[in-house]
Amino acid sequence: MNIIKAEDYNQMSRMAANYIAAQVTLKPNCVLGLATGSSPIGTYQELIRRHQAGDLDFSKVTSINLDEYKGLSPENAQSYRYFMNTNFFDHINIDKTCTYVPNGLEENAEKACADYDAIIENCGGTDLQLLGLGNNGHIGFNEPDEVFAKGTHCVDLAKSTIDANARFFDSMDEVPKQAYTMGIQSIMQAKKILVIVSGKGKANIVKEAFTGPVTPQVPASILQMHPDVTLIADKDALELL
Repeated sequence: MNIIKAEDYNQMSRMAANYIAAQVTLKPNCVLGLATGSSPIGTYQELIRRHQAGDLDFSKVTSINLDEYKGLSPENAQSYRYFMNTNFFDHINIDKTCTYVPNGLEENAEKACADYDAIIENCGGTDLQLLGLGNNGHIGFNEPDEVFAKGTHCVDLAKSTIDANARFFDSMDEVPKQAYTMGIQSIMQAKKILVIVSGKGKANIVKEAFTGPVTPQVPASILQMHPDVTLIADKDALELL
């Protein structure tokens, strides 16, 4: 594992954008595994800036997102499809028909998951998977569990995750309680994995995930077993390492 320390969130975002931009430049038709949440916003903004400056071309890129809330439409402002469009895809020259997010409106969980696994397989997996790190060690929406889930699955969100997401909704009743998420096996099959983390609040879980035992109780700990992982984190998130 390669650990890179940044001074702050902005430097972390620039470093992560460097890493992703290099992948796109070296393989213009690459498959990027993308993430949502507050962590990657700065990275996406930097990638947008480089594209708009004429330095980065996404026209041949395919993207596969990690997850989506069950029950939210792509037009819902809190859906992850909406997040990706407004924070990234709308501002670059990617072909949106080649951008994939689980279908949150598919009520049949088995079908939704099988359909998404087929998409991942048809794309040949991801060349580079971008990940954030949840406070409880979740990656995607793979919550602490007794086993590592392999394929795409419907997950009951942990209370800590629901509480963390509540700030984005008008009331707790509106916060989704389930999500479709790419499985651990699909994540681990990525050729390269890039993890970005910032803030003192993540210092404990960074230490636990990357230096503690490999256990499904800390889903991100499985990344210790991947041959090509880069962790870019600010000094606050790394203070316990």
